[in-house]
Amino acid sequence: MDELIGIALELFIGFICLFILTKFLGRATITQLTTFDFISALVLGELVGNALYDSEVGIGKILFAVIFWGALIYVTEVITQKNIRLRLFLEGRPSIIIRKGKISYKELSKNRLDIDQLLHMLRSKDIFSIREVEYAILETDGSLSVLPKSGYAKPTRSDLQLPPSEPVLSIVFVSDGRLLLKNLIQSGFDEDWLKTQLKKQGFTDYKQVLYAEWQQGSTLFIESY
Repeated sequence: MDELIGIALELFIGFICLFILTKFLGRATITQLTTFDFISALVLGELVGNALYDSEVGIGKILFAVIFWGALIYVTEVITQKNIRLRLFLEGRPSIIIRKGKISYKELSKNRLDIDQLLHMLRSKDIFSIREVEYAILETDGSLSVLPKSGYAKPTRSDLQLPPSEPVLSIVFVSDGRLLLKNLIQSGFDEDWLKTQLKKQGFTDYKQVLYAEWQQGSTLFIESY
């Protein structure tokens, strides 16, 4: 029973310390989790977690470890606010994944992103086709900021009092140089049709194509490496 009470007390103290530390360091620790913030959060969690199961570590040591690590984070945050080079080193810089409607394969590779991940992030922004995007910027916290092309930006059709139109979903036919045959067949096409469309735009092999999508009523949209 005494051991359980001790664990409960250590948990309570650890919770209070982490809560106060998070409030003190600012909301950015949670809402804008950069690489440095992520490492800091892991270390803080480990400091408290390990202390719970180590009988030689008392409350005093927990408090010292959390406060000292918090002080290091705070000093680092103050320095990075004044030193832009150190800030870029610790937090990184945003990457322009799509520039003027074109995917930057170099930036994709640099950030270890693939086309499927990019499409997922765009869909989370209510964008279901790359052709709608003028700029897409991968922020330092891992989120994606998107600037739509002028033809796809607000105001909406309802704002302009236009009649509603049927939404059209884009279908991916080629991703990272790979043919998605199932998507092609389900859309009512075959490989001969796709190869013809690719040749019209100067492509002779799937491996030359980073991304190709089809949308009903539009031509095949293709991005090269």
